[in-house]
Amino acid sequence: MGRLFGTDGVRGVANVDLTAGLALDLSVAAAHVLGEAGELDRSPVAVVGRDPRASGEFLEAAVVAGLASAGINAVRLGVLPTPAVAHLTGATAADFGVMISASHNPMPDNGIKFFARGGAKLDDALEDAIERRLGEAWPRPTGAGVGRVTDQPGKVEDYIDHLVRTVGSAADAPGGSLSGIHVVVDCANGAAYATAEQTYRRLGATVTAINAEPNGLNINDGCGSTHVDGLQKAVVQLGADLGIALDGDADRCLAVDADGQLIDGDQILAILALGLQQVGQLPGDTLVATVMSNLGLTQAMNRHGIRVEQTKVGDRYVLESMRAGGFAIGGEQSGHVVLAEHATTGDGVLTGLHLMNRMARTGSSLAELAAVMERLPQVLVNVTDVDKSRTETAPALRDAVAAASAELGETGRVLLRPSGTESLVRVMVEAPSVDLAQTVAERLAAVVRTSLAI
Repeated sequence: MGRLFGTDGVRGVANVDLTAGLALDLSVAAAHVLGEAGELDRSPVAVVGRDPRASGEFLEAAVVAGLASAGINAVRLGVLPTPAVAHLTGATAADFGVMISASHNPMPDNGIKFFARGGAKLDDALEDAIERRLGEAWPRPTGAGVGRVTDQPGKVEDYIDHLVRTVGSAADAPGGSLSGIHVVVDCANGAAYATAEQTYRRLGATVTAINAEPNGLNINDGCGSTHVDGLQKAVVQLGADLGIALDGDADRCLAVDADGQLIDGDQILAILALGLQQVGQLPGDTLVATVMSNLGLTQAMNRHGIRVEQTKVGDRYVLESMRAGGFAIGGEQSGHVVLAEHATTGDGVLTGLHLMNRMARTGSSLAELAAVMERLPQVLVNVTDVDKSRTETAPALRDAVAAASAELGETGRVLLRPSGTESLVRVMVEAPSVDLAQTVAERLAAVVRTSLAI
């Protein structure tokens, strides 16, 4: 059996891979690992949230049952974004937090992720410790020793208050700091179906919310950050200034400009990093991104004296790098953006808020702000059924990568990434033109097939 935890918690098809029994056992194991560090003069406390998936209802019941049976006081927060759970874990001084969500995955999937005290995602060591405790015998508390369960759905208002405060004194401007901005928000029929609209309206924006009627079955269904075409059409038809596309648990954000053009996570990072630099709030003049970020981001940041530190793919690795270096901003092309001053994890509603605040402060359109960066054409080819373990050692492949890199020079780049879960290698090529990127990618893919044949 492989490692249970993936790059973002435990995830799978609900009631098949992720059963009620597994959810209960996971919460008990987490209680023993994360709850043992609680204060000795009180029972440990965990806050629990979920997205609107139908399966979240029985998984929440299982998680809460496991926590209470292990002596943890469980606070059910109801349906709210993942970053809200992270924030409230810290704001309420809880010992840990639990979010039940599969983020941007289709409705049949679900997942469980944990946040340590303060709201930070768990590192590998803590996740491994939880896995080791799964299924082990443990002394069960009785009587007054069992945990209590309470409901505090109103805590989401504290999260909204926090978001509003992040724009500082501008929130007190006449009409609100976002007055005059018309935004269309695609809530993906997910966890931020009410949160995003309330936040932006409180700051004076004119808000049109779409896909904001979750029924437990329609989350991410042809909408949100993985399907932005509907948002693009709505922005153009309504004559809005921009669109914000969230995913099911609202930890990521993509944007659309007034002409319906997609603004991806790399461009959002560029816009916000420059804004921080201009007010002296970009420590080390450094932005953290993953190896999959477009080369255009690095080129644009270099022109402004900003260094791009690259990590492995996954927002957890971005967070680790940010914490280690004391950096203020990092994220992924997919729209996970972490603003360290205000959040411990990616927050789509927060990202959209600061994107609009940048527009309001500069008087610039989103398209004008995004023009700071030119995306290079990027081609990705997945080569299946190969021995991915030899990706870095096969001589012929190593030579082919070196030749392609020399051919592209500073105008492009090559990246080979073995999959973490499948027998495939991802070949990514960026170049000045789509044709050149496609040609180089297909050439390298052919070498991968022959050099790594099983």
